[in-house]
Amino acid sequence: EVQLQASGGGLVQAGGSLRLSCAASGFTFNDHTIGWFRQAPGKEREGVSCFSSGEDDTWYEDSVKGRFTFSIDNAKNTAYLQMTNLKPEDTAIYYCAADAWGGWCRGAMDYWGKGTLVTVSS
Repeated sequence: EVQLQASGGGLVQAGGSLRLSCAASGFTFNDHTIGWFRQAPGKEREGVSCFSSGEDDTWYEDSVKGRFTFSIDNAKNTAYLQMTNLKPEDTAIYYCAADAWGGWCRGAMDYWGKGTLVTVSS
């Protein structure tokens, strides 16, 4: 059974850091597109970061550039999103997703994990 499990969310003060993890089971991240998305209250889901295995490159949404870092530990089949200098506007449910096509992220990813809540207090 294919599963993605996101974890690591929590409550943090503005300026603080969190590291989100996304553990995959039932498939390996190799050759997959892997993305982090978030949905804030009352807002639509948006992409935060995306790794394209085909491009071997990572994309970041403008508001998180320089603050968030995507990484993968293939040995653990786990992706991470290191978030630093967090701001109240980063408050959202964060989701990880994966897609076998290997290109850039798209709205209809193959696999989605349950979200993890990040709350940043001012």
